[in-house]
Amino acid sequence: MQLVVARVGRAHGIRGEVTVEVRTDEPEMRLAPGAVLATDPPGVGPLTIETGRVHSGRLLLRFAGVQDRTGAEALRNTLLVAEVDPEQSPDDPEEFYDHQLLDLDVVTRDGRAVGRVEEIAHLPAQDLLVVRRPDGGEALIPFVTEIVPEIDLSAQRMVVDPPPGLLDEEEGKGS
Repeated sequence: MQLVVARVGRAHGIRGEVTVEVRTDEPEMRLAPGAVLATDPPGVGPLTIETGRVHSGRLLLRFAGVQDRTGAEALRNTLLVAEVDPEQSPDDPEEFYDHQLLDLDVVTRDGRAVGRVEEIAHLPAQDLLVVRRPDGGEALIPFVTEIVPEIDLSAQRMVVDPPPGLLDEEEGKGS
């Protein structure tokens, strides 16, 4: 199974380095020198990581064959994709791969059906679960422990404890 592990940002300097937006909890493993990653769009890759370093809190990578700023800029917005065993799970029991969360049933603590996880949106501040509601609508739920206290992969179920107004507009209006 393929897993997006990063998105290439802008070029850094003149020697072919790029900033990357990390999308994995295991960057030291997935984005290490020597790693060969598929790309989206596919025609750009595969790319082999030549070097990696952290500069001012950002991960910088250089890929084999990319020697200058022009080459680095051409990679901007490319998704870096790693091949992952679908049965593999992160070491931390509180972490999940996107593919493990897709299609989970979402219910509130009191058992009310919310919908199914359709997508995970990776935003700079936090991840959001895009949940398809039974009525065809969509709910955006911040993927944080306070709001998503329980995930049971074997039961294919996620329990949410939304603050007032997150799921229902009427809920937030105070009756």
